[in-house]
Amino acid sequence: MTSKEVLLSLKDVTITFPKGKGVFTAVKDASFDIYKGETFALVGESGSGKTTIGRAIVRINPVAKGSIEFEGKLISEKLGMEETKWVTKSIQMIFQDPATSLNERATVDYIISEGLYNFHMYKDEADRKAKVLKSLTEVGLLDEHITRYPHEFSGGQRQRIGIARAMAMEPRLIVADEPISALDVSIRAQVLNLMKTLQETKGLTYLFIAHDLSVVRFISDRIAVIHLGRIVELADTEELFKNPLHPYTKSLLSAIPMPDPILESKKVPLFYDGSEHDYSTDLPSFVEISKDHFVWANTKELESYKKILKI
Repeated sequence: MTSKEVLLSLKDVTITFPKGKGVFTAVKDASFDIYKGETFALVGESGSGKTTIGRAIVRINPVAKGSIEFEGKLISEKLGMEETKWVTKSIQMIFQDPATSLNERATVDYIISEGLYNFHMYKDEADRKAKVLKSLTEVGLLDEHITRYPHEFSGGQRQRIGIARAMAMEPRLIVADEPISALDVSIRAQVLNLMKTLQETKGLTYLFIAHDLSVVRFISDRIAVIHLGRIVELADTEELFKNPLHPYTKSLLSAIPMPDPILESKKVPLFYDGSEHDYSTDLPSFVEISKDHFVWANTKELESYKKILKI
């Protein structure tokens, strides 16, 4: 992490979808900042709302309440054409499934060039070709791959093409939506290392969406844990692993496999269903319990958490 300059800020963001005659609330009052140059991870199980937040940041999902600011500008409201173009160019997305996120009928050349065409980001044909080849080589692919189609590549190579497509736009922020979950285990570390290298060389900022805490420990500076649309804990990566407070965070940590099969067989995963909370009168809020460590808790729970942290 290079600085504490806020690049993206979410304040009390609520996202809803129509459901029958009513609405379904997918995300409730989500608030966090992402600093320039860091990797901020959003972790939770399937259906927790993490991808919904990512899609709201790239303006696919509308925000029902709250605000999203990027570089100090409000982007969660209706924008003009030029502002929309600026957001699209500045915030790119790497998708979960490289097989479905690439156009099977298009060559690699066209896939990577599509944004360049749409935003006129090249002087002439030679400049466009040079930018495509630069993006390809930066992600570890070869010049001759430019004329091939997605089905001619492995899953890991296809994800590299997706990364190259995003990099060609010279973005400031990349929303990486479970970018390695569809890949073979042997390929995952290669893609993560590639993303870290690109971050260092280009000064990129990542929002890394995942369900596996062991993966985000390797790549992220800070982690927010989300459960049923509510962010329940947020802290620096090592602080979260060292002092997990919320029962849901503890249950996610308990699900991380151990490399030792004997220890793994003896491990008892923690089950979380929310029944341990009593919010009938003592209502919870998102509180900074220690420096940069936030937790969703009521007064009684905060007292018990402070004892754990010896505050």
